[in-house]
Amino acid sequence: MDSKNTSGSEKHNDTVKSLQNEGGSHYRTFVIQPAEFIIKNKLPFAEGNVIKYTLRHRNKNGAEDIKKAIHYLKMILEIEYGE
Repeated sequence: MDSKNTSGSEKHNDTVKSLQNEGGSHYRTFVIQPAEFIIKNKLPFAEGNVIKYTLRHRNKNGAEDIKKAIHYLKMILEIEYGE
């Protein structure tokens, strides 16, 4: 699809379709892919990663993913709230 002839909405929809097709098997049980949720809600990087790692921990990396989510939560606390 030529980007010159594509509206912003169409580009967004194409991106979301691509994400749905490329999501790992650890995301297939969800009604909405984490990446689709993050993009549609225009979430910042750290918040998006908290969602991603929290949702996939049972089906992918277990405690390692929870630790990654906590890492991003601590980052948010520090950057946003100085804690």
